[in-house]
Amino acid sequence: MSKFDIEPYLQDALAYAPDGVVKEAAYYSLLNGGKHVRSNILFATLDAYHIPLNKGIDAAIAIEMIHTYSLIHDDLPSMDNDTMRRGKPTCHIKYGEDIAILAGDTLLTEAFRYAAKSCERGIDTGLVIEQFVNAAGIKGMIYGQQLDIQNENKAIELDELKEINNYKTAKLITLPLIIGSIIADKYSSDKECWEQIGYKLGLAFQIQDDILDVTASSEMLGKDAKSDERNQKTTYVSLLGLEESKEIVETLLNDIENLLDTLIIDKHSMTELIDQLRNRQK
Repeated sequence: MSKFDIEPYLQDALAYAPDGVVKEAAYYSLLNGGKHVRSNILFATLDAYHIPLNKGIDAAIAIEMIHTYSLIHDDLPSMDNDTMRRGKPTCHIKYGEDIAILAGDTLLTEAFRYAAKSCERGIDTGLVIEQFVNAAGIKGMIYGQQLDIQNENKAIELDELKEINNYKTAKLITLPLIIGSIIADKYSSDKECWEQIGYKLGLAFQIQDDILDVTASSEMLGKDAKSDERNQKTTYVSLLGLEESKEIVETLLNDIENLLDTLIIDKHSMTELIDQLRNRQK
């Protein structure tokens, strides 16, 4: 896969905004050394279709903004109450809860400026915005967060955990796959397959998070380890154990590779991305 570094574009993403502590706090979290998994998924999808990667810049910025906003709000005392993110104090620890909320609100709102900009090349604006809303809104990530909050301190079954992970994690991981197919003008033919891949990829990613939460240190993760245990959340590891959870991740990744074979794409970039996720340590 041709690597595309989204970081320089994120550095200027709020250049038009008035200076102030909210802008500073938004940049603090947006530029805090993330892995950019979701934007990398978008670029891998474009590469699979042999579409120039620069056509995905605006959409990638929007996706990174939405993901970062969700982390700022997840870390708040009223949510997961985490104090460290990517090896640094969380946004509310550094700037206060009020400014952190506004920084998250800023990133969520401004993300749609970039989502709309991504449609300047004749792409269906309504379709793109709908995908963003479905992934991040009450039919997507926010609904998953609601389920997550409602099920804290409760013993839940595996199917309920899958539902939480589908909405909270997989929807936003599916988004760049779908946006990539729209940019490549392959949405109608390939949407269903990408949705299956996104679901499995999101589930695998979340189970890996569950595994790392109990096997890695806070220093390795760059965030508070054993957060799920502290918040009394049911995870794959708590339900099925460490080894079975690892086996499920491998099965899901193998399923994804088989699904990729059904698409008319150059799958090298996607396979490379899957291998990177297979071996992630944080």
